Amino acid sequence: MASILGASSSTSILASRPLSSHISKPSVPSLTFTSGQSNGRKYYGGVRIQGKKGISRLRLTVTNVATDVGTVEQAQNLASKESQRPVYPFAAIVGQDEMKLCLLLNVIDPKIGGVMIMGDRGTGKSTTVRSLVDLLPEIKVVAGDPYNSDPEDPEFMGVEVREKAVKGEELPIVLTKITMVDLPLGATEDRVCGTIDIEKALTEGVKAFEPGLLAKANRGILYVDEVNLLDDHLVDVLLDSAASGWNTVEREGISISHPARFILIGSGNPEEGELRPQLLDRFGMHAQVGTVRDADLRVKIVEERGRFDKNPKEFRDSYKAEQEKLQQQIASARATLSSVEIDHDMKVKISKVCAELNVDGLRGDIVTNRAAKALAALKNRDKVTAEDIATVIPNCLRHRLRKDPLESIDSGLLVIEKFYEVFS
Repeated sequence: MASILGASSSTSILASRPLSSHISKPSVPSLTFTSGQSNGRKYYGGVRIQGKKGISRLRLTVTNVATDVGTVEQAQNLASKESQRPVYPFAAIVGQDEMKLCLLLNVIDPKIGGVMIMGDRGTGKSTTVRSLVDLLPEIKVVAGDPYNSDPEDPEFMGVEVREKAVKGEELPIVLTKITMVDLPLGATEDRVCGTIDIEKALTEGVKAFEPGLLAKANRGILYVDEVNLLDDHLVDVLLDSAASGWNTVEREGISISHPARFILIGSGNPEEGELRPQLLDRFGMHAQVGTVRDADLRVKIVEERGRFDKNPKEFRDSYKAEQEKLQQQIASARATLSSVEIDHDMKVKISKVCAELNVDGLRGDIVTNRAAKALAALKNRDKVTAEDIATVIPNCLRHRLRKDPLESIDSGLLVIEKFYEVFS
């Protein structure tokens, strides 16, 4: 597999600038992959019922929702697995190193906060994101739970699972790959958030909630293609979930909540419109994708795609070794991430870059620290270097700068200019 470069195009333009002695090489190196009550409201099994006359002791149970939905989805997944079109191998994607690196870092550390990918049409944005599926590691989940609840971390548990854990009940555990969920542009709010069957809830007291896409995406990846065309009401839903980590559905005084913590990946073409600043800021990293101009590289891309279309299985088999190697590298990086350290002096310099660029809030500081540590883990190191920071900082800050309509310099260039100024 060709090497994945962490640097943006802006970084390479400034590669010749000198840095201080502790930075051995100013250019960014490539990565070569070798029940109770509260406030007068009653809660039952994760369902809150607003107090009303005539509904004083209604008990609503959603105990079966997890088993029913989980069983059905597992059966559907098994039935459709053979009929699905093979995914293009991640290791076979030529170029677009900045985008690939941002995606890998988010898989290593989901708390980075996702990736916004902007670029021309036909540059492989969707292909690259969907090719990530094969590389996603396995995680422990509670069997049959529609929210992919973590059996060990209460922060990632659904309400019912958490109640069982508190009672000391044994939780059935299975291993499953991290899920990637597509959010269609035309999706309704019910499809995204889930629905409540009021009639069944009030008359029968039986399962009344059908989980939506946000439930399925919990602890996984939510991908929105052409995110800049997403309806405002769905943007508001994503903002609420990103801020709280929970999705809440309310109807006729009944409120149901479940965890909705996911890696948000969006892609779009800047010619089709700008993203709302509130949503843009929620993406941890921002990758810019351009059309490949080198003729030889374009020919290689066309030939590789032709090979895949002609015989997908044979093409995937030819990249099997590289895919497995990359999977092992990701798994190793996730396992060692917590032991990676970053010097206090470097943390101060990162914050100084953010302050001098007038970056609002502290999200830029936090994401840059996390991304640099994830990159060090990916390179099998336990300490962050200045080169790691140089690699990720344009992607972490370029979309957080205040826009100046008179400024002709790319925002990534401004970030890397300030980096060299502070770190030199």
